[in-house]
Amino acid sequence: MKKIAVLTSGGDAPGMNAGIRAVVRTAIFHGLEVVGVRRGYDGLMRGDFIPMDSHSVSDIIQRGGTILKTARSEGFRTKEGMLEAKSRIEEAGIEGMVLIGGDGTFKGAKDFSEISGIHSMGIPGTIDNDLYGTDYTIGYDTALNTVIEAVDKIRDTAASHQRLFFIEVMGRDAGFIALNSGLAAGAEDILIPEARSSIDDVIKRIEAGRKRNKTSFIIIVAEGDDPGGAYEIAKQVNEKYHYLESRVTVIGHMQRGGNPTCFDRILASRLAVAATEGLIAGRKNEMAGLINNQIVFTPFSKTHKHLVDINEGLLNIAHMLST
Repeated sequence: MKKIAVLTSGGDAPGMNAGIRAVVRTAIFHGLEVVGVRRGYDGLMRGDFIPMDSHSVSDIIQRGGTILKTARSEGFRTKEGMLEAKSRIEEAGIEGMVLIGGDGTFKGAKDFSEISGIHSMGIPGTIDNDLYGTDYTIGYDTALNTVIEAVDKIRDTAASHQRLFFIEVMGRDAGFIALNSGLAAGAEDILIPEARSSIDDVIKRIEAGRKRNKTSFIIIVAEGDDPGGAYEIAKQVNEKYHYLESRVTVIGHMQRGGNPTCFDRILASRLAVAATEGLIAGRKNEMAGLINNQIVFTPFSKTHKHLVDINEGLLNIAHMLST
């Protein structure tokens, strides 16, 4: 193998640039030529390739987002789109790819491999932390810290005005960000899709707090917990409970930006080196992950088909410590 490509796909996550940097410099260390693919699979179909050397990834380890840009590509989901990408790759002399993204990225790579024969290795880059085959995904730790900082500030206002705040956080259909940020921020309740709570349950917890003379409350809501999000949950609570003025805050895409934490920079570097060296060694269609602080490889076919179990013990701890 003499030439490989690196691309980022799906939603951006803090630490992707650290991963790009590590892929490029690992490949160069092993004597390979590297090109970057701009705008993910869409760029792969268009042949939007740029040569990358060690200097091209200088001073990016601390930056959020992705210097290669990212996009979701409907065209790549079709056989015609994949054949177009195959043609572009062959013209450029690319023999393998390292992909940074989530389950959709890896599913696309698996399907593309069956059509093109191009070998790929994956690095988990998503703030949702919902991929089977790794304890942590790149960007998750940074997103958690962003949420905690925001909740700490909102709590000051909640306490000053004696209000009930519903704070919606990202995570798609997984509650990992909500659970861990809620526990770390001392939220009075945490609503996640993996452990449904009724509106009556929420009100009971608020009432229990009021009996302990609490005058303000923070309730963390995972965006996938209710189709209407935090606004709908707040509306249902307000219809039954009138003793506290409530507000809703949606933290939104702030969670996907910002400088990556030390943990995410190191995680991205370790996984990128492992994925790149795995590709050089002949591995294919696998994601490099970290389990019990050890590098492991999981087939793409498992990363997007298996649901990651939530730690119910953490939810129990959160409820116990909020009483």
